Amino acid sequence: MDAYDEYRKLEYREGKLFPSSTAVARRHRMSIGTIVGDTSFKIKYVTGKYLGTIEEYFISQLSPGDSFWFAGRSLELVRVRGMEAQVRNSKKKTGKVPSWQGGRMPLSSPLGHLIRKSIHDVATNNLSQPELKFIKPLTDLQKELSHLPTEKEFLIEYLNTDEGWHLLMYPFEGRFVHEGLAAIVANRIAQLQPVSFSIAMNDYGFELLSSEKIPIEEILEGDLFNHKNLSKDIQASVNATEMARRKFREIAAISGLIFKGFPGAPLKGSHLQSSAQMFFDVFLQYDPDNLLLQQSFEEVIDFQLEEARMRAAMERINRQKIVLKYPKRPTPFAFPVMVDRLRENMSTEQLLDRIKKMTPDFQDPE
Repeated sequence: MDAYDEYRKLEYREGKLFPSSTAVARRHRMSIGTIVGDTSFKIKYVTGKYLGTIEEYFISQLSPGDSFWFAGRSLELVRVRGMEAQVRNSKKKTGKVPSWQGGRMPLSSPLGHLIRKSIHDVATNNLSQPELKFIKPLTDLQKELSHLPTEKEFLIEYLNTDEGWHLLMYPFEGRFVHEGLAAIVANRIAQLQPVSFSIAMNDYGFELLSSEKIPIEEILEGDLFNHKNLSKDIQASVNATEMARRKFREIAAISGLIFKGFPGAPLKGSHLQSSAQMFFDVFLQYDPDNLLLQQSFEEVIDFQLEEARMRAAMERINRQKIVLKYPKRPTPFAFPVMVDRLRENMSTEQLLDRIKKMTPDFQDPE
């Protein structure tokens, strides 16, 4: 540090610590109360054509070679340079569906519990609340097409459409938990049988769409929801190191390790990211116990992927009876998840027309 004056922030004087200069003190005061926001990435073809922007959170989960849907196209991530993601067209029909900050406000644990309790009440014909009576036609249709789970049951649906084979699970734990849980389940299934999945989720459940049929009954006989090696499986299922590298930029800015610029003259996001990435890589290689480095991994695992809630959800599922159903068509539980994914897929048809094809007896609200 002696060779870099910029990082000699404190010095001893008469047994006390003082800022090494007025500039250091000024920067420290300006960093107090720093608020960091999610940065947008530019999506470009490797040839340079600009497609649009997407939030950093989503891109940080991907590794080169992964496919995702954007602007009505199936794209393959080639590389990430600074704040730019370079892509090319992919022939894969499966890929991740982008998530956005506005849609990532998940259910809380108490609210998730209340929803499961309400479904249990309907399943056991306890319709004491007027809201439950109002949705009874919908829950009756769910019973008719599939099953309405009680609190002691965990519902899984497996159905086939023109799109492929849909594996749907309903933990009712919120989008964050489902995002991580879907990646883990997909990774564990892929270890048993090579298969590619397109993943979609909402606050109530998640969908794994594949072009090939999988032996779901045999898979469920195994330890699919084992939580003993959850941290290790999270690392294997999502790009946790890259997510931590991106999170580290926020931590470095708040701690004063990097300076975001003066009012009216902020530094570019690409410059901040390159500076933060340099520190991250140095700490990762030479100081793996660095507190700032450990905090970046902890925030990714504990807050972005909500490991504690994921572990609790898997423990609960292991105590429940798994109910596997093979509906002939999308159920009321499955419908919202599948429609969210349809919005991202390329098609010359209107969404309403595609919904009508998915559900032949769909009634136009108009």
